[in-house]
Amino acid sequence: MHARQLSIFFIFFFGALGGLLFGFDTGIISGASPLIENNFNLGIEQTGFITSSVLIGSSIGALSIGTLSDHFGRKRLLLISSILFLLGSGLSMAAVGFVSMVIARIILGFAVGSASALTPAYLAELADAPHRGSLGTMFQLMITAGILLAYVSNLGFLHHNLLGIRDWRWMLGSALIPAVILFIGSLILPESPRYLVESGKINEARDVLHELRKNTHEDPDKELSDIQKIADQPKGGLKELTTFARPAVIVAILLMLLQQLVGINSVIYFLPQVFIKGFGFAESNAIWISVGIGVVNFVCTILAYLVMDKFNRRTILLFGSIVMAISIGILSVLNFTLSVQNAAIPTMILIAIYIFGFAVSWGPICWLMLGEIFPLNVRGVGNSIGSAANWIGNFIVSQFFLVLLSMFHNNVGGPFAVFTFFAILSIFFVIYMVPETRGKTLENIEMEMRQKAALKKAVK
Repeated sequence: MHARQLSIFFIFFFGALGGLLFGFDTGIISGASPLIENNFNLGIEQTGFITSSVLIGSSIGALSIGTLSDHFGRKRLLLISSILFLLGSGLSMAAVGFVSMVIARIILGFAVGSASALTPAYLAELADAPHRGSLGTMFQLMITAGILLAYVSNLGFLHHNLLGIRDWRWMLGSALIPAVILFIGSLILPESPRYLVESGKINEARDVLHELRKNTHEDPDKELSDIQKIADQPKGGLKELTTFARPAVIVAILLMLLQQLVGINSVIYFLPQVFIKGFGFAESNAIWISVGIGVVNFVCTILAYLVMDKFNRRTILLFGSIVMAISIGILSVLNFTLSVQNAAIPTMILIAIYIFGFAVSWGPICWLMLGEIFPLNVRGVGNSIGSAANWIGNFIVSQFFLVLLSMFHNNVGGPFAVFTFFAILSIFFVIYMVPETRGKTLENIEMEMRQKAALKKAVK
């Protein structure tokens, strides 16, 4: 199908669908895991491992996909990850015990990791410079929409064993619907024009760019010649990552690690457990709290989508870091000084403020910048490294959160004091290390990086 028949919105919608599945498959387990635990008579460690086995698959998927996407193109690998989503969702719905569930979740992890490394680069390469912020934010918007849909699916299927099939099987199986849509989408999406230029398919790249820039003020032919200049740079391959692109690698790894170490996924995965264990809430009430948090997360990401191209990336990151540090700092102090009864409501409000701070800044911007800061010929590999750092951070937080919680005798103040430390650290990281990328073409960003590296060399 020719790109002309597709509206720009659909291209970005389908391109970002990997994010929806990413959010859905990480969120769905929060409601399904207690039911699976009962059904299969699992221990706490086993249930924890079912949740985190996705993260193992994701780290491997994220690391392996980058080099492949630089070789075979973004579109083809998006298609493969949609097939993995279908396979993983089908197998987890049909799992018969602990081992088969872990295998299914690891396959899902491969798909989620691949989508997380592919999608930001793909969206950044399709977008025009003035709108790259909002269009790149679609990935994070889809993640939060996926998490929210997962929570709604959990509530909808809970205690409904339709057609004699257990409720948790329906929860996990509902991921098949977005997986089918991604599969169809990846058949009709255009290939990235930057990848086409790299492969010597200049005319195809010109067609795609003309289609994508039809209703913008950007000149597709100038953009094409800029891409060609960059693509003609000597190929350093992995050597580039250790030479002039090294600052980009360091920034990507730290952005992605800090995005997790401020504790966001402990809230997404374990919030019901926090309110059950820490505040003695009933299970059904606790699931409703997570739906509320899902709504806050989604609405704030829409806000981020609207403001992303109006402010500098660094300004937004700083704002988010300060809001997070203050809200969870206060939360920690309150939980150590007030009684459990008195701390419950303020904790809910402060978590909502913290989620607002995260969702308008660190949530979308880290994925957005991951697609922006790497040079063209190592963009796939660079995205893989950043994405894998994110999964490793995610794994650390989700593995140790419940351990930390029990170390502090189920007082949430403990884990959140640790997250506050990282939120404060993130403020200094933004001030001293993060580059500004708003309004610049990907080629401008790369040329600036090459010039800085050349200057450093000359000074030495």
